[in-house]
This record gives sequence, structure tokens and C-alpha cells, in this order.
Amino acid sequence: MNKAVIGLGSNIDPKENIAKARELLKNRFCVIGESAFVRTKPVGFTQQDDFINGSVCIETDQSEAKLKKLLKSMEKKLGRRASRIKFGPRTIDMDIVVFNGRVVDNDFYEREFLKSSVLELLPELNY
Repeated sequence: MNKAVIGLGSNIDPKENIAKARELLKNRFCVIGESAFVRTKPVGFTQQDDFINGSVCIETDQSEAKLKKLLKSMEKKLGRRASRIKFGPRTIDMDIVVFNGRVVDNDFYEREFLKSSVLELLPELNY
């Protein structure tokens, strides 16, 4: 079994979309932990609503690559559309941050809210 921490974020109907994303994850995987979800200011493109961000720790038999594809299909199911603005508004963002104890998303090092949510779930993480 593989263990992954998935970062979730939304600033379009964020309470509703985060709840839907968490439900999809619970229906598909064994969820072994959830961090607190917090309001954060946008990064990059700042002329948009605040985000709600947090993380969910799961167990899966999927490889990292297959899990990434599955998360992208879940994003589409939740109404995520491609945007011309790189860090623009979104219904949902679901990214693998840690896979089997290895940080795989550099945002972990650049965004304190993401690092905090991951370490809440994996306090023993060596990074």
C-alpha cells in the first residue's frame, strides 16, 4: 500500500467544493487523516477571492503517476476548467504533496500553509 498526502484548495464556492473533494477521496481511498482547513490569501494573481486549503492523507494501491491522473479526473468532475491565469480562481485543486514519505511537490517548501497542513498529518516527515 502507498501512502500519500493530497493538498486541497479552492476559492470558488470553497466550502462546498472542498467538502465534495473530501467526499470523493473518502469514497475512493482509505482516508487516514485530515488536516485543519484554513483560509489563505491567493499567491501570484492576487485579484481574486481567498482560498481554503488543507491536506488529506490516504492509503492507495495506485502508483504516483496513476494517482495523479485520477486526481485530475476528480478535479474535472468537480468542475475544474483550464484557466489562462496560472494561479487564477479554481473550483478545486488536488495535488500529491507527499508520496511514501517523499515530498513530490515543491510548493511544500514555498507555501507555509501547505507545509503546516502536511506536517500536521506527518509530523515525523524528513524533508
